[in-house]
Amino acid sequence: MIKERIFGCIKKALPVALRTSCWFLKIMLPVSFFVMLLSYFNILPYISSFATPLFTYLGLPGDAALVFVTSIFTNIYTVIALITTLDFTVREGVILAVMCLISHGFIIETLVQQKTGSTALRMIGVRLAGSLIAAFALNGILPAMPEALSSTEAVEPGFSAAFFHWLESSLWLCVKIFGIIISLMIIQRLLEEFGVLKALSRLFAPLMNLFGLTASASFLWILGNTVGLAYGSAIMMDYAKLGKLEKKEADLLNHHLAVSHSQVEDPLLFMVIGLPVWWLIIPRLILAILVVWERKLEWRIKYIYTSRHPEAVSL
Repeated sequence: MIKERIFGCIKKALPVALRTSCWFLKIMLPVSFFVMLLSYFNILPYISSFATPLFTYLGLPGDAALVFVTSIFTNIYTVIALITTLDFTVREGVILAVMCLISHGFIIETLVQQKTGSTALRMIGVRLAGSLIAAFALNGILPAMPEALSSTEAVEPGFSAAFFHWLESSLWLCVKIFGIIISLMIIQRLLEEFGVLKALSRLFAPLMNLFGLTASASFLWILGNTVGLAYGSAIMMDYAKLGKLEKKEADLLNHHLAVSHSQVEDPLLFMVIGLPVWWLIIPRLILAILVVWERKLEWRIKYIYTSRHPEAVSL
């Protein structure tokens, strides 16, 4: 009986996981190739030059703009590679890392969040504003950390080397996407089948209430903070399609995860190059809570206004 239930879960999960994985790859591969071209032809530094003056108000040197703009198009691994080739202190590294942890991988992750109930412009605005607010706050409260981060020497490959590096990483990305999404979909179906999701919802209900989220979002919140926003949203897409998550619930969770996601792997990667991990986790979590409650306040104000001015609804 148990075997039949397990195989039933796998049978249900596989088609959905394969479709979702293919959708991810259709977005990720062209985007990553385009970013490779931008990087190779040195276009990213030109784009980042427009943001350089702003970074002086955040306690960061001009080079930080290049890292931040690159993070918008790429991932945390690229950010770490760039940071270790430039001269940053630990304090500057913390501020920049928090900005990039909030705003990396815009294109792919924004499209995923759009499919789960939030508008793309809203998510971009939340993440950009969140990055700037976090950097401004950290610049005001961080103690002096004059120590230099560990660094490596930059290597400029030829086009063929850059292309084959992209091809190799893309093939690995394909394997990773299929493996992670299929595994997550099967785990989600099994947890649901054997009643574990209900237990998780009850266990995490007080924490979700503090965050301004519903108890039913517990499992998705755990996924988003362990495997990351993109992979966690793959399950959210399935939830939304099956009607297990209301649009407003998904939108609130998107607002939280837009600011605070992948709180395990990504901070640990930055810890390897010498950054204090708690400064990378706590500020994002606090900001995410504020973002969600601000969104709920918006809805409340809108509700009061429309109830008093019903004619505004038809405008």
